Amino acid sequence: MWSTFLVTDEEGRTGPATVGVVAPGGGPVQGPASLQGMMSGRSTFGGKRRRVTSTGHSISEAQEGKIKLAFFVAIVGVVLTVLGVGTEFWVELAPPKSFYNNQTCLTAHYGLWKGCTKTLWVADIDPERESCGPAELPGGSNCTYFKFFTTGENMVMFQKTTRKNLNVAAAMLALFSLFLMVMGAICITMALSKEIIFFLKPASVCFVLSGVTVLLSLMVFHQSVLAFLASDHTVPLHHELSWSVSCVGCAGAVLIVGGILFLILALPYSPWRRCLPQKESSNS
Repeated sequence: MWSTFLVTDEEGRTGPATVGVVAPGGGPVQGPASLQGMMSGRSTFGGKRRRVTSTGHSISEAQEGKIKLAFFVAIVGVVLTVLGVGTEFWVELAPPKSFYNNQTCLTAHYGLWKGCTKTLWVADIDPERESCGPAELPGGSNCTYFKFFTTGENMVMFQKTTRKNLNVAAAMLALFSLFLMVMGAICITMALSKEIIFFLKPASVCFVLSGVTVLLSLMVFHQSVLAFLASDHTVPLHHELSWSVSCVGCAGAVLIVGGILFLILALPYSPWRRCLPQKESSNS
C-alpha cells in the first residue's frame, strides 16, 4: 500500500514523497525525498527556513535576527559599564578657587579604584566659576590606588576621610554586575550556537539583574560621597558627579532593556499579536 504526501524542500519546491512502503523482506522503505528531509533536519514554514534541533526547540531566521539585535543592545550596556567602572571620574571635588590665596588651586576626582589630585592654574579657570576646576584642565596630576583592598586604610583628601565600607560595597556590586553580564553573554552564545531558545530566559535574568546591580552600585557610591563630605567641615568643597557616573547610569538602563527584550523573545507567543486583535475588536 503506497502512501503519498507533499514534501517541501529548502528551496521551496514541492514534490511527492512516499512512506510506509513495505519491502519484500518485511522492512519499511522510505522515499528519497523523505529521507533527505529527515537527514537535513530542516523544513520551511511560511517561506522561511526553520531549523529544528534534536530537543524539539527551534529558532527561525527571523528570531535569530531579533536575538542578535537584542544582544547588540546588551553589548552596548556592557561596554558602557566597563568604561564607567574602569575610569576614575565618578565624582569631582573642588574647594573655592580663592581658598589657597595664590595662583594655583587644588581639585580632586576619584572612582571605585583610585583617586587623583590635580593642581590647576587659577588663570585657566572660568572667571564666572567660583570653585576650582574642572578636572579636565591642564595641570599637574597625582593618582594613587585606594588601600581599601590591600591594607584596609581609608583615604584622606581635603582633611576629609572616606568610608571604606561603602566604597568597597560599591566596588563589589560593580564586579558582581560584570560577572552577571558574562553569564548572560554565555547564555546568548549557547542559544545561537545550539539553537535552543530556552537559554534566552536565564540570559534575560542575568542582564536585568546586572542592570539593577549597576544602579545599586551607583546609589551606594553616592552615599559614600555624602558620608565623605560630612566627615569634616574644615575645608568647604563643591562636589559634582562626573561623566563616569553618566556611563554607568546609562549602562544600567540599557542592560535592563536588553534583558526585557530577551524575555519577550523567549515567550512562546507574540504579545503584540495578542494585544492588537483586542484593540481591533474594541474599536469595532
